Amino acid sequence: MRIGLITGGGDCPGLNAAIRAVVKHAENSYGHSVVGFRHGWKGLAEGAAQPMSRNDVRNVLPLGGTLLGTARYHPDWDGAGMAAVAASIEEEKISALICIGGDGSLSAAARVAAETGINVVGIPKTIDNDVVMTDSTIGFDTAVNIATEAVDRLHTTAESHNRVMVLEVMGRSAGWLAVMAGIAGGAEIVLAPEAPFDMDRVERFLKHRHRARKSFSIVVVAEGAHPAKGTLDYEVAYGKHGELIAGSVGSVVAREIEQRTGFETRLTVLGHVQRGGSPLPTDRILGSRFGVAAVDAIQQGRSNVMTAKRGMDIELVDLAEVEGKVKHVPEDLLRTANALA
Repeated sequence: MRIGLITGGGDCPGLNAAIRAVVKHAENSYGHSVVGFRHGWKGLAEGAAQPMSRNDVRNVLPLGGTLLGTARYHPDWDGAGMAAVAASIEEEKISALICIGGDGSLSAAARVAAETGINVVGIPKTIDNDVVMTDSTIGFDTAVNIATEAVDRLHTTAESHNRVMVLEVMGRSAGWLAVMAGIAGGAEIVLAPEAPFDMDRVERFLKHRHRARKSFSIVVVAEGAHPAKGTLDYEVAYGKHGELIAGSVGSVVAREIEQRTGFETRLTVLGHVQRGGSPLPTDRILGSRFGVAAVDAIQQGRSNVMTAKRGMDIELVDLAEVEGKVKHVPEDLLRTANALA
């Protein structure tokens, strides 16, 4: 059997662990061959095939990024995309396809399975951790570690200069990264998409804190955070691919804090630093487990499913249950993040 493999959407630490697991398990356990397609769905549509063997995945566990490259492209964005994907699958004699991606790539995988009839298995990855039906996604733990270290470092410079430091992290639709890093790093305020913020309340809190206890504060803001309706004049800024412009909400929050409180305020936009670098052991392990489970699913003839971490177990869930949905941060975590100032 020839198994196709792609990594789609944004890169994140741990992708190479999953690629390695797919290649080695398919070859060693079942005698299958793996054909990688460079640059995600775009490469699959263009036929950018790359046969892969054990030699191609040696010493990749500590490497960030993805050996196969990626691109923000979905085959249903234009009329010819789905037909081109089907043609590549037929030309390369692909019997099944493994797609490692976030919510967008996994939704595209479900549509490709429906359109082409090929067996498709998804593996969830995103530093946003917003894919439903799984406790965790590849890349999330490493990104939390990076963001937490940033909060730790900002604490020392904030206290030295009696400043308010605003840290903007990724998280368009869900604030997992902001909330977890905020709790772990001891931020005073965490602003997440799940709970629209009121700058009046932020102002009152900071003034009270600086008057009664400390002369510095850390505010962590998810890029998708937004003010409650009618509380602040703010228009979301999008890029050419519909992505949020980094620093947009962070700059507004920092400006408002300084103007309203008079406290010297600085903004740090962590940006793509969150995606890069070597994955933590937890992401190497999760990527490896997902890769093995995906190959096993294909061997069993399963299709239109996604690997998922549920407690200590790796299970398979229907892609239909994942498509178009967002896993939001639960209320108790939001309360914890903002109850420890």
